[in-house]
Amino acid sequence: IKRDRKPFGVVLSGVKYKSGKPRFVFYTRERLKYNVSSDVNLTSLRRVALKSDGSGLSLASDPTGTVNFLDMVNNLQGDSGRGYYIEMSIGTPGQKLNILVDTGSSNFAVAAAPHQFITHYFNTALSSTYRSTGRTVAVRYTQGNWEGELGIDSVSIPRGPNGTININIAAILSSDGFFLPGINWQGILGLAYPVLARPDSSVEPFFNSVVRQLGIPDVFSLQMCGAGLSAGSETDTTGGSLIMGGAEPSLYRGSVWYTPIIEEWYYQVEVLKLEVGDQNLNLDCREYNMDKAIVDSGTTLLRLPVNVFNALVEAIIRSSLIEEFSSGFWEGTKLACLMKGENPWRFFPKLSIYLRATNTSESFRVTILPQLYIQPITDVDGTLDCFRFGVSSSTNGMVIGATVMEGFYVVFDRTQRRLGFALSSCAVSDGVALSEIEGPFSAADVAADCSGGPLKEPLVWMISYALMAVCALALLILLLMLILPCRCGNRNGEITDESSLVRHRIK
Repeated sequence: IKRDRKPFGVVLSGVKYKSGKPRFVFYTRERLKYNVSSDVNLTSLRRVALKSDGSGLSLASDPTGTVNFLDMVNNLQGDSGRGYYIEMSIGTPGQKLNILVDTGSSNFAVAAAPHQFITHYFNTALSSTYRSTGRTVAVRYTQGNWEGELGIDSVSIPRGPNGTININIAAILSSDGFFLPGINWQGILGLAYPVLARPDSSVEPFFNSVVRQLGIPDVFSLQMCGAGLSAGSETDTTGGSLIMGGAEPSLYRGSVWYTPIIEEWYYQVEVLKLEVGDQNLNLDCREYNMDKAIVDSGTTLLRLPVNVFNALVEAIIRSSLIEEFSSGFWEGTKLACLMKGENPWRFFPKLSIYLRATNTSESFRVTILPQLYIQPITDVDGTLDCFRFGVSSSTNGMVIGATVMEGFYVVFDRTQRRLGFALSSCAVSDGVALSEIEGPFSAADVAADCSGGPLKEPLVWMISYALMAVCALALLILLLMLILPCRCGNRNGEITDESSLVRHRIK
């Protein structure tokens, strides 16, 4: 939902390749559908008592019955292009809606009025337990926005924790660019911290309410299973798992590696360096974290600050076996197409992100194979396989979105203020693991604080208002200077302040 969408249209020119390599053709298309089907192969599913991994993380199932993680396995549908969503029952009697899972925002919002791109919506008039708070709310994302009213109603999750909770609900009455063609969800589940909630942090986010009312651990984990799968099915199949209350061991392989949550607003982490193949980009580590680096399930791509993006593309071009490549492919306006049956992955390097470990003198790296960032999209008249670049530039900091998250099982351990990464059991294609994780490495070669520099939202607001006050005072003084001395002239001075308030953008 938050990736930058570009118009698609006509066939464009091919490019040159080093000897013996297949020839790509670059296409643009008016409309793309990302229908990714997945077959999650989970082994050794089991139910055991709630236990710790030695550092406080809840594993498997709660024998009291509040949390049965096995019931939550495969409770997500969708894919990275259209988002991963979970079914919920809202109101009394329950109205079932599919809700997009988004770790990059904090409002629980559902369609409460008809819209051309959704099949049904939450009718507040039909719920005997819905109560309006009389407050309006509006949220703007990188792509799309909506407005509505705040209310409270009961919510249950058929394949989630047992129990019904009373939740703050934003009833969406109007929107622009938020609901899109081809989606199968009717709302958004913001799983970030209260500071991002709108209109203010007094609106308790969904997961905070679940933890408080049901008493489950303040931990959730996420597996997104669209990795490396071609777009071929028009129907949605199981797309992953949202485990509330802990982590399910059958969904990952090996150890969980943890990085601190730098600040509790987005899930902000500290990136120390990036590598393309074995090439270190050799940028100041603050470049990677300007103005923040976050983990966001609601963003389709890996989004990088402009300087980092340019350096990454240059490194990929140097590392790949491709002699010339269309700039439109890197910019997201063109698809790279090969004859059916051929794939481009062997011509591209791995990408690695180094994260600071909980032992701050160390780091670990998460690596994705080309299958995760050179992404299959659709076929052209049955003769070509086409791919897009799963990385884009960003003016709002680094966003570790689905491009990376699909390779890993990600644990949002809010109790201990850390994010965990482990190899996802479903990030496998044709028997090949699509992700790697290694460590620990010494972090002695980077700054002690790579995340320094970004201005957080409350500070930005205060600075903005202070600057506006200074500007207003200066304008008043100028106005007085123009008017008071001009006793003999007939000139009419007009001062127009065309500056505007800093518009808040969630993503």
